[in-house]
Amino acid sequence: MPDIGRGDAVSRRRATLATIAAAAGVSVATVSKVLNDRSDVAPATRALVRALLHEHGYVPPRRGPAQPATVEVRVDELSAYESEIIKGTIEAGAAAGVSVVVTKRTAGPLDLTAGRRALITLFEEPAPAQLAALTRAGLPVVVVDPLYLPGALVTSVGPTNFAGGMSATQHLLSLGHRRIAYLGGPATAASNQARMHGYRAAMEAADVPVLPGYVVTPGYCYRDGVRGGAALLGLSPAPTAVFAACDEAALGAIHAARARGLRVPEDLSVVGFDDTEVAFMSSPRLTTVRQPLHEMGGVALRTALRLSAGEEIDSRHVELATELVVRESSLAA
Repeated sequence: MPDIGRGDAVSRRRATLATIAAAAGVSVATVSKVLNDRSDVAPATRALVRALLHEHGYVPPRRGPAQPATVEVRVDELSAYESEIIKGTIEAGAAAGVSVVVTKRTAGPLDLTAGRRALITLFEEPAPAQLAALTRAGLPVVVVDPLYLPGALVTSVGPTNFAGGMSATQHLLSLGHRRIAYLGGPATAASNQARMHGYRAAMEAADVPVLPGYVVTPGYCYRDGVRGGAALLGLSPAPTAVFAACDEAALGAIHAARARGLRVPEDLSVVGFDDTEVAFMSSPRLTTVRQPLHEMGGVALRTALRLSAGEEIDSRHVELATELVVRESSLAA
């Protein structure tokens, strides 16, 4: 006589939300809503999902206190910039009763275990194969400050890059500078493009021309700032002010100015973008556009949890306001 009870037990163990979702032709989030008696599911879909849950003998997994729900945060490195964002995710996670696990992109494959609720990545979305695996597992992805425009299935949180670029340039214009150069990040990066367009918009609104060679886009690193700053200061006429698209590049531009015997801000005003701790520790202290890094991390965490619960969100891309912080690296022309 066949061991029917044992076979049913195996079936129950193997049934997952993904199994039910695939059989019903709906998302994992929809199955989760039915399980939790959410009202925002069509009656016909609800009946179908419930029938499949019964047919497959689905049994919800037990989650004890030894395996708390977690959100994974993937980073490239733990710079001052990234650390501030991570602090925001950890604090928001603590408030929501969720653990935050920080991993490096080079650490290996993503963890798709049952304890994971969502994935937050800094700057880049996962590769297509990884994103497909996350989608199948029902794990939403949120990208913080994306370098490039994320795909349709990915939600992102970032700063108002265009407005920040405008405010930095308007500040230099208000100080009387007219030969203002832009020292940008990677040319194809969406964040760089937005900050550069903000710079150009402010210059155009003030009817001040952008002189030939005054826009360079070597990258966001200190070495890029040194190299790009040297190129700008070698022009004739040389700029009297530089708006750098990140704080590290701004410090590189200051190094390049001093290598030429120029004083900052007496001979060259410099404005950065980010307001990490290096901006306050530099000499002179850096005028910069403050990104709400801590808040961006918190919003990313809360958005990821809403998505994992199957809730609707108002927008796939959230922008938080930037703010100009005036310190000693900028001076009247």
